[in-house]
This record gives sequence, structure tokens and C-alpha cells, in this order.
Amino acid sequence: MAEENEVQRNPENWSSPQKILVILAHPDDPEFFCGATIARWTRMGHTVEYCLLTRGDKGVRGQLAERETLSRLREEEQTRAAGVLGVSRIRFLDFEDGYLQPDLAARREVVAALREVKPDVVVTSDPTNFFHREDRINHPDHRIAGQIVCEAVYPASGNPLFFPELLEKGLDPHEIKELWLTLTAQPNMMIEVTETWELKIAALKQHRSQIENMEEMERMQRQRRVAESSEENPRYVETFRRIKFR
Repeated sequence: MAEENEVQRNPENWSSPQKILVILAHPDDPEFFCGATIARWTRMGHTVEYCLLTRGDKGVRGQLAERETLSRLREEEQTRAAGVLGVSRIRFLDFEDGYLQPDLAARREVVAALREVKPDVVVTSDPTNFFHREDRINHPDHRIAGQIVCEAVYPASGNPLFFPELLEKGLDPHEIKELWLTLTAQPNMMIEVTETWELKIAALKQHRSQIENMEEMERMQRQRRVAESSEENPRYVETFRRIKFR
């Protein structure tokens, strides 16, 4: 019983602090997809950084907006949201929102980030998930970001013959230990995040340009409790597909 409780408390089974790099498409993706897990990790003493492939310059709700103005706003919102979760650093790769392509240019930029940060664990979105809800089509940037990251993690990041020009910049090959896919239809990992669910909501509140009705957002997030829990004693989890390389 004690062993089972320990697995539930520490399902990651990491024996030392980890460096975790979250690589996703847009500002607000980390908070929506796995914000409570990120808060859990930083509370546990792990270092979490973000690498976002775009600045979210098409994140509007039907109205026109100047792209550069919107990009700056979303950067500011993301910086505040990351601060709520204890994230130490954010980098933006500045690809155009909505136009991500799994090409060599994007792969090279992600490889450069991997070799610079040298994370133990990378978190990205599942590239195979076209329909993440019954009433939604997954944004193509979410899937493509995951594809770019997977192809950067293997085989490129750890192989010096890929993008040898990065060696001249001092970016030596790096192999990660684990890859975690969020927004997946094939999870094999469930993280208990009840204690940090309110931090997730607090971080989401920083993305005011993206959330039209904050009260409705809060209501929907609190409804995501697991089925066997109650409003009085809610329980929340976030799920992933975890791939361990070594």
C-alpha cells in the first residue's frame, strides 16, 4: 500500500530535479494543455522553460487586429501567465501563427533550442491528434508543432551530422531522457493536479485577449474534475503520452 501511495504521489519517479522544456505553438497553449502539471513541477523544484513557435499573431475572435500589436499583447500575457506557474524563461521562435510547417527551417530552430537548453524532459503536443474533442478540430499548429518537435528530438538533436552549422555556434548534440505529449488521445500517464488546479485557472486569467468570458472559462475548468469526484471535493488530473528514451 505504501508503494502504491508513493506511485500516486510521485508518478514521474524522478530522483533529482529535472530541466523541462515545454515546446508548443502559441501563447496560452502551455496553460490550457498542462498548466496545472507545470505548476506542480515548479513547486517540486524542477526547472521549467517555455519555447513557443509563434507569438499568436492571429489570435483574434472575429475582429481584425494589427499583427505586431497583437503579438506584443500576447507576449505580455504569456509572460504574466508563466510567472503565475513559476516558469523561469520563455523564448519565442517567431514563426507566423497559423502557418507552421514541419520543414527543415523549423526543425533547425527547435534543434538549436534543444541543444542550448539541454533539457532532460521535453513536453509538446501530440502530432497525431486531429480531433481532441468531439466538437472540435485540433488547430493544425498544435499538431505540426508536435511533429516539428518529435523530428527535432529524434534523430536531429543528438546527431552532430544534422545542422552542423550549429556546432560552430557552440550548440553541441543533446539527447533528452523523456518526451511527454499533451493533448493526446493515447495517454499512458495521468498526473494528479488537484492542488495546483487553481494556479492553472489563475494563469489562464492572464490571457485576457483570448478569453471572452472569464466566468465561463472558470466554470468550464472546474467542471473538468474526474467523474468520481464532487463539486465539494473535486479531483483534477492532466494526461500525457510519455516516451522514455533512457
